[in-house]
Amino acid sequence: MLGWAITFLVVALIAALFGFGGIASASAGIAQILFFVFLVLFVIAMVARALRGRTP
Repeated sequence: MLGWAITFLVVALIAALFGFGGIASASAGIAQILFFVFLVLFVIAMVARALRGRTP
């Protein structure tokens, strides 16, 4: 999921470079949403792993 967020961020940067403001804005929004979803899932996975008692 982090890979998708980075991909949309790169698309947004390239679109902004060429002057496509609408596409850049949409891609940046999608990248931001995916990043926060990834972050929440990562935290949940770390908490679940800590509760099971396994070492990282």
